[in-house]
Amino acid sequence: MPIVVGVTVRRIKDKVYGDTGHLDLVVGDSILLETEHGLENGMVCERERHIEKLKDPVGKVVRKMTPDDFRRLNENSAKNQQALKVVLGKIEDHELQMKLTCVQYTFDRSKLFIYYTAETRVDFRELIKDLGHILKTRIQMVQIGVRDESKMVGGLGSCGRRLCCETFLKDFSSVTIDMAKDQDLSLNTAKLSGLCGRLMCCIGYEHGFYREAKKKMPHHGAKVQTPAGTCTVVSVNCIKEEITVETSDKQLKTFRLSEIKHG
Repeated sequence: MPIVVGVTVRRIKDKVYGDTGHLDLVVGDSILLETEHGLENGMVCERERHIEKLKDPVGKVVRKMTPDDFRRLNENSAKNQQALKVVLGKIEDHELQMKLTCVQYTFDRSKLFIYYTAETRVDFRELIKDLGHILKTRIQMVQIGVRDESKMVGGLGSCGRRLCCETFLKDFSSVTIDMAKDQDLSLNTAKLSGLCGRLMCCIGYEHGFYREAKKKMPHHGAKVQTPAGTCTVVSVNCIKEEITVETSDKQLKTFRLSEIKHG
């Protein structure tokens, strides 16, 4: 029964498992891992645990990264930039309908991963032949979605902070327009969309709170009893637990939830 750790590799932050052997590893350690793709660098993201069987192949942790290994990483970064220019040029030469996101060598540079987005199926067989001849390495094309693209490229959200998917978000959950309706957000998709063009992931963070909070609140248009008499609900503020109502003489007043009675 081997002891394994979870490891994130490459810019897309794929998680793989590595047999630790005799090494004592903790979350955050930078390591080299032997995988089916060759020697890859990664970071431990899950603590050690025993396993009996995993669906996916288990790599072998070779060692913790050394100063020489980090220097190699810097060299690889430069190589990635050189390869990026070559790949872009060849995509244009072949007039392929695809958008290149990034390229990344494995640590030993035995394989180059090319990440791209495309709306339709792309025949890149000739592209791979050309790149293999020029770059002298194995090529693997990886089609990703627009949300994965934002995760890899990164950027700043409308909140002014680095994208959640770039920093801590491991999995993408479904975000729907109904979640925005529950939070009484403006249904302007331009304002509700992130850099990826999809509804912002953060809309889903507070959905559970609003769903539960609204169970205690009267619905829009409901008749409620207030200190000002029977009124019609105009809007609710779930955060402050306040209700704005219209009185019988067409005035707008705001009351605490505890001050009103509703069915």
